[in-house]
Amino acid sequence: MADNRHMASSTDSSGVDRAALLAAFNAELHPERFKDYGPNGLQVEGKPRVRKLVSGVTASQALIDAAIAEGADAVFVHHGLFWRGQSGTVTGWMKARLQRLLAHDINLFAYHLPLDAHDRLGNNAELGRVLGLAAQTRFGEQDLGFLGARADGGAFADRDILATHLQTVLRRAVVAVGDVAAPIQRVAWCSGGAQGFFEAAIDAGAQAFITGEISEPQAHLARECGVAFFACGHHATERYGAPAMADHVARQLGLQHTFIDIDNPA
Repeated sequence: MADNRHMASSTDSSGVDRAALLAAFNAELHPERFKDYGPNGLQVEGKPRVRKLVSGVTASQALIDAAIAEGADAVFVHHGLFWRGQSGTVTGWMKARLQRLLAHDINLFAYHLPLDAHDRLGNNAELGRVLGLAAQTRFGEQDLGFLGARADGGAFADRDILATHLQTVLRRAVVAVGDVAAPIQRVAWCSGGAQGFFEAAIDAGAQAFITGEISEPQAHLARECGVAFFACGHHATERYGAPAMADHVARQLGLQHTFIDIDNPA
């Protein structure tokens, strides 16, 4: 299991109130603006003062155990524990995760769509930054999709060149579908499971669309519309927002912060 850690430390050992940390996250992410699939904010209450913050993509058992080993007082993630449509029972894997958090008095903060959408430190903003893309406008439901071009003003010569760039930067295989007749200048992207945004990206004038996953209909649309579709991995496209946001807030409040990347092939 890959476990890549990035640390930012502060000399302030007193920590901050849990309520102050929640307020800082909410001030940046504005969860009240979003219609989401689960609760954003504090999902599990732990100790009242926080000194060390761990960030990660998903509140998995592996991340929780790694946070315990790090001596974390709080965990900040994109994918929390609670989602619309769940059974509501605390059994099996849910019991195991909650049991670890509660036994060690660890706070769990989770922000889903608000973290995708943040214009500077969110998943899409950070994905664009690491890929060398500059956003010019937004598209799609709740303006979650980003549309822009290469930050250096250039173009990708063809689909395969862009696919190679994505594989090199994101360090994983990419599924590329659809041929583009001209060099690719207008690129749309939306991290994670945003394959449903493909039609909106086409309508917005994109020549290529980058996301995490692909479903059966998108392959046909890419071939028929002459717009390249790139499925780069749900986790691979969403591992940048959580550490960026957590690091920003940790520095703001004088907390220690560690990002732990639990590898995921999806």
